Order: sequence, then structure tokens, then C-alpha cells
Amino acid sequence: MPSPALPIGRLKAGAVSSRMDTRRGLPDIESHRDLHIWIIENLQMVPVPEPAYGNFFEKHCYIVLHVPQSPKATPGVPRDLHYWVGKMAGVGAQGAPGSVMQHLKAALGGAIVQHREVQGHESACFRSYFRSGIIYRKGGLASALKHVETNVYNIQRLLHIRGGKHLSATEVELSWHSFNKSDVFLLDLGRILIQWNGPKASAARKARGLFLSHSLRDRERGGRAQVSVVDDEAEATDLMEIMEVVLGRRVGNLRDAMPSKRVNQLQKANVHLYQVCQKSTDLVVQELSICPLAQDLLQEENCYILDQGGFKVYVWQGRLTSLQERGDAFKRALSFIQAKGYPSYTSVEVMDDGAESAGFKQLFRSWSGPQSKNKNLSGMGKLLQVKLDVGKLHSQPELAAQLRMVDDASGSVQMWCIQASRRQPVDRKHHGQLCADSCYLVLYAYQKMGLGQHVLYLWQGLQATAHEIRALRGNAKELDLWYRGALVQEHVTMGSEPPHFLAIFQGRLVIFQGRRGHSRNGQPAPAVSLFHIQGTNSYNSRTLEVPARASALNSNDVFLLVTANLCYLWFGKGCSGDQREMARALVTIISKEDMEIVLEGQEPPDFWEALGGRAPYPSNKRPPEDVSDFQPRLFECSCQTGPLVLTEVVFFSQEDLDTYDVMLLDAWQEIFLWLGAAASEWKQEAVAWGQEYLKTHPAGRSPATPIILVKQGHEPPTFTGWFCTWDPYKWSNTQSYEEVVEGDPGAVSTISEITAEIVNFRLSRWPGNDRAGPLALRALKSCEDSSESELELGPRAGPGSRSTISSASSSSYQSSPRSLGSGGLPREQLMHQAAEDLPEGVDPAHKEAYLSDSDFQDIFGKSKEEFYSMTKWRQQEEKKQLGFF
Repeated sequence: MPSPALPIGRLKAGAVSSRMDTRRGLPDIESHRDLHIWIIENLQMVPVPEPAYGNFFEKHCYIVLHVPQSPKATPGVPRDLHYWVGKMAGVGAQGAPGSVMQHLKAALGGAIVQHREVQGHESACFRSYFRSGIIYRKGGLASALKHVETNVYNIQRLLHIRGGKHLSATEVELSWHSFNKSDVFLLDLGRILIQWNGPKASAARKARGLFLSHSLRDRERGGRAQVSVVDDEAEATDLMEIMEVVLGRRVGNLRDAMPSKRVNQLQKANVHLYQVCQKSTDLVVQELSICPLAQDLLQEENCYILDQGGFKVYVWQGRLTSLQERGDAFKRALSFIQAKGYPSYTSVEVMDDGAESAGFKQLFRSWSGPQSKNKNLSGMGKLLQVKLDVGKLHSQPELAAQLRMVDDASGSVQMWCIQASRRQPVDRKHHGQLCADSCYLVLYAYQKMGLGQHVLYLWQGLQATAHEIRALRGNAKELDLWYRGALVQEHVTMGSEPPHFLAIFQGRLVIFQGRRGHSRNGQPAPAVSLFHIQGTNSYNSRTLEVPARASALNSNDVFLLVTANLCYLWFGKGCSGDQREMARALVTIISKEDMEIVLEGQEPPDFWEALGGRAPYPSNKRPPEDVSDFQPRLFECSCQTGPLVLTEVVFFSQEDLDTYDVMLLDAWQEIFLWLGAAASEWKQEAVAWGQEYLKTHPAGRSPATPIILVKQGHEPPTFTGWFCTWDPYKWSNTQSYEEVVEGDPGAVSTISEITAEIVNFRLSRWPGNDRAGPLALRALKSCEDSSESELELGPRAGPGSRSTISSASSSSYQSSPRSLGSGGLPREQLMHQAAEDLPEGVDPAHKEAYLSDSDFQDIFGKSKEEFYSMTKWRQQEEKKQLGFF
């Protein structure tokens, strides 16, 4: 039984602590459900039945509460509370969320992020709850208990399906004027749902539309309806005949689709932070900073507004702000939106100090929260405490993702240097010796679950030319073709090498300035060279040649000074014993000269002379490694109509990866670009999208952040570990859109039966303008207005059919036409009339069906149900006697 309605005005702060009071209409937040929805009716919160989730009436407002239930959910992740406003809701609903949300927040308790949503412009967080899509329904709701009626077949509506990863279906006018060339439309006729695909609709849009159509059938018809698809009108003549009965014959050409307004990355990067303060009776909003923002700008005694380019407005409330200020948060946000001239539907997100959303945190250069304080070390630092085990990394991919290690780096390695636009093999003894003005390909092979896996690193030096970088990518493409597209490609910039790349060379990575090392080509080495040795173990160590002058030294590290006859290994005062051990092992790779160990402060005169004399250099203790409290985020990439547009998928899972997708997973320390099997055309653009994402990120991200290209079916554990669960066989038996639409003979025969019914009733014959009039619509509605018991369920269609469950009419149904009910035609126009004298649209073989129920009872002396339950020959005899044959 649903919980009783809850009067909003009676919600009291502190009414509920850790559990919801179901007697007052609030759910038990410890239950298994993560989503709870109420509709606002007469100032009361009425629970929406779970099968109706995703349906929203445009004249109403809704409350949506999301409680994260993932077993891998980060502790302390706030709940999300949304106030949704329909576009036809009353004016008072626009400003209502403030008091409503504040009372609810107080009753719920705990960390909560509050959102204001407007129909058609919902946040990515809100849309992510409804993977099957959101359906906007016309009008209001007569009764909350009838939010969505299942197994009801007397339906006629047209839905316009739009969106990418976040689908929505809007009920539109039942007319050909509603259609366009590029979108997907669903004609819902109860027993059959016809998906019509525009001639310019993309394959991804068609597939997502079919997903929504099947979901609607399963939720609202219990699976007992047929989903059929019109991809080509010329080939789907039977379906077009049904559509023309309802919509009439189409006159004129289809219109082009209206371009949707989508926010690009540059707009989202335009971030401004404002402080809100009360001065006397005036509310003052003062701009503090633009991006990149620092977290310490937020003071706990103040309230702030963060404006993300008019795309979204955040309100942050310090823990010491008053209850009055917190209650006015939405009012302040709406006033700010109005003052800035932004659209009234601009998304609003309100949060408290310590309960920030992931999207808000990533607008800052770094973020330290309670979670990061409890972390020991991240990235390379964790490797000090973990003894790498291949089996553990593969059985626990979340560990591989956190450590950024696909395995323990014990696999095989091949290496090429790009010279004259071609790849030249590098001798094994020179593996790990790179030049800053060159580009390299490093192919790493390892075993996972008995299968060979490959990672191709594309390393580019900071001094490499644009021509060499293009040649690097071209040669990587050739290798990928050689391996049949199975390579995971990681783009690495000098100085930002990931732990696994460093581990491949066992801490012996040396980067020379200029063409030296393995590719000296006879060039003489400089008289004096200085190398900066960084790292404490084989997973985090690299050596970089730096300018040979004293100002390049640093008291926290180890340096190797190479002269013509001697090399000096210089230990800074702040370096550790592990750093010294790693440095000693590297000396022979760089120089064969005799080595002398030098401690900081005890340098001989020759040391300073080789560096050109003494000079100041950094000597302060290095600050601890920054451990930012950032969560991974998943985005859908799209650039169909211009600039790159990223749409976030919140609370993501493997189910959000579809074969037509290009998805960007931001793990902060590295960026993954996932390519679906049907999205290979975007392979070349994908890396550029990752670079643009970093370039336009409000937090001022490093453009050298590694970018990893991953293809469907070849995901490494460093990628899959960011997902709650991962099924490696998910796509092995998945059918393509074309296979699903192709259907089997069983589904086709059902369409034929439905078409035959319409032909028998001659419903396709209407006045000369070929437009179906009200009589046609009413007759078709009557045909469908049958109860579930009067339908005989047909056989289940096989995999890949046009309909997973089809409804076949029984023989008795086919011989029992439904009447027009109380709105029938006068008996004088039907009795003893020749076919040519009948009103337009009347089937001469079933004239009696057009009588009203009362006239039928008066003439035949029985109801229509009794009449049609008789044998066929008895029906014919009575019709002859009464003038209806």
C-alpha cells in the first residue's frame, strides 16, 4: 500500500532522524529502493507508484529523493532531493521550492544536495535516474493512484522521442505536422506501438528510441503489446497503412528538425564565484573570483553563489550560516538568475558545507574533504604499501584502477622511435632511454584470464614537432590495424608518465635533451650534463636531463652531474634513503665515468665550476602530495551539430555504455575515451575531444594528463575498476539494432492480422482529402477498446524480432467488431440502406456495429456482446431479418 499523502505545511524540522516516518508519507531511507517520488496534489505529497516512475504530468510538481545504494558508493556521499516543475504548473510553483525543500531537508536529516528542475531542462543528475527515459504527459492527474494504468489498450497518443544518453518522450499533437526528418516518433495505439524513424535519424537515435519503446511496452502493457518499426516507409507498407488510418495521409514534405540548444564546454568553463551578504535591508552579491577557483575562498560563515556560465547556478552555504539564510537559498538563486537575464529554467543546486556534489567539487583546482583526509596516499604513493600481485589486480579491478596498473609490469615490451615519419625499432639495451625532441611507441603485452592483452603507449617529447606527433599517431593507427583494433592506446606526455609506464622500465627511464642516448647518430655528447633523478622505487622513478646550472638543483632530490672525466652523484639534504638507492642503480645507464658521491653542503670546487658557479636553488621542504577528493565522472560525447558537447551520466554503470557511444571517463589523474563497436568513425576525433575537455575544464587541468583510448570489448582493469560491477561477456550475445528490428515471421503475421482488421472495417476509405476524420479515429479506438480477457496472447517472438511479445486477435474477436458505443449513427442511416447510400466510412458488412448501444438493444433485443457471441450464421440471419445485411 502506498504511504498516505503528507501535507507540506505540517512538516516539522527534526521530525525524523535516521529513518523516515512512513506514517507521515516519508519513505524508510534504509529500504532497498534508492529512488522515491511524490506528486504534489492540493499541497500534499502523494507517493507515485514505482511502475509509474519516469512519467511526469506537465501541470504538476514533483519531489524526487535519491538515496545512493551502490555497494561501492563512497561513504558520506550526499543524497539528492529534487523539486520538479512542469511547464504548465501554476505560477506559484516557480517560487515554491524554497520552503518545501527546507522542511523536507530538515525532516530527512543528513547530507543532502537540493535541486530545482524544470520540465525539458532537467539536470544530468535528475535524468540519470531514468535510464529508460522520461515521458512528459499532457494535462494533470485526476488521481495519484491512477498515475499509470497497466494493461489498458484504449490508447491513442503520439510521443516525440529526443535526447542522447538521456532520453525523453513528449506527448505531441496526433498529426503528421508533429513529425520531422531527424527525430524518432512513437505512435502508441495500445495493442501495437509503431516507432517511426525520420529519414535523417542517426543509428544511435533509432536504437535508443527502440529501447524506450520496449521499456514503455513492458512497464505499461506488461509486455503484452507489439513494438514495430518503420525505418523505410516504402518497405513498411502494412505499418504505414495503420498510421494513415490514425493520422490520415501525409500531405507535403516533412519539415527539418529544430536544432536543440545545448551547452558546449566553453560555456561551462566560464565560472564566476560570488559572495552573498546582507547589508541592512539589501542583499549584496559581490564577485570574488573566476576560474580556476581555490577551495579556501569558501568561508564557513558565508553563503556563495557559483555561476557556471548560466548553465547552472550553485548555492554553497557555510556551516555557520543562519537558518534564515539557508531557507532563502532558492529565493536568492532565482533572484540572481533573473538579475543576470538567464532563462527561468536555469538549473539550481543548493548544498551545505561538507555535502558538496561531485560536479561542484570539480569546478575547483583541488578539493580536500573528509574523505581525502582519511586517505593514506594516492597514485604512486600507494604502491609503496602494496605488494603488486597480478591475480589480485585482475580479480580486484578497482585496485588496478586506483593504482593505475593493468598488471605488475612483468609482460613483454617492444619499442620504436619515430624517425622520418616511420617507426624504427629500438634495441632492447636502450629501452627506457628517450629523447625530449622525439616520439616513441611502446607496445606492452600481458595475459589476462588466459588471453593476450596489449597496451600501446604513444609517448611524445616536449620538444617534438607537430609533424612528428602526427607521424606518431599515424604509426599507432597502423599497429592498431595490425592487431585488429584490439590495442588500448594511451597518449603520454613527457614528464606525466603513468605508474605502469614507469614500471615497465623498472625505474630506469631516462629522458635526454636533444637526440642522444640510443639515437645519437654520431653527435658528440655535451661537455657537462645534469640529470634530475626523481622517485623512490621502480613504479615512480624517472630521470630527466635539465640545464647544467646550479639553479636547477633542489634540496629534496638527487642529481647526477656528468663531466668529461668524472660524474658526481649529489644528494640533497631532504632526499630519502630510497631515493639514494634508486639513483645509485641509474648511474651506469647514463655514464661509464668514475662516480663520486657528493652531499649537499660538502661540494668540491670542481662541482660548482662545472655548473658555472654557485646560484640560489629551491631548498624548502616539498609539500606532501595533494590528495584531492574527486570522484570519477562519465560523460557522453557529441559534436553532431558543432562544438563538442558533453552530457554527464551520474551514478553510472556498465549499462550506460552502448555500442553507438563515445564516452569520456574522467578519473582525474587520467582521461579514458571509450569507443563503442559502432562508433569507430569517431576514433580519430576522440583523442582531440579529450584534449579539448582538459583545455576547457574550469579547474585548470594539465593538458599533459594521460588520455587513454579504449574500445568496446578490450577494456583494461584500470578502466573497468571504476565501475561498480563489470561483465566481460556483456556484449558477446548482444544483438545489433538491425538484428532486433529485422524480426521473425511470427511478428510479421501479427501485423498482418492487425492490418486485416482495419481493411475489413474499411477504415482506410475516407473523404477525398484522404484525411481520417473523427469517425475513423472512434472506430479504431473501439476496435482496440477490449479488455485483457478478450485478447489471446500469441506466441513469444524469438530473439531479434520486432516485438518480444505480440498480441494476436482470436477468431471470435476478428468476427466481432466493436461499436461506436453511445455515440453511434442514427438507425435510419443504417437500416435497409444500400452500400452506396451509407455514410462515408461505414463498412457495409458490419452496419450494425455503428449503432449506439441503446439502439442496438432496442432493435436486436440483446446487447452487442450477446449478439457477437452467437455463431456466425445466426448473426447473418438476424441481420437479414432486421435490414442490416
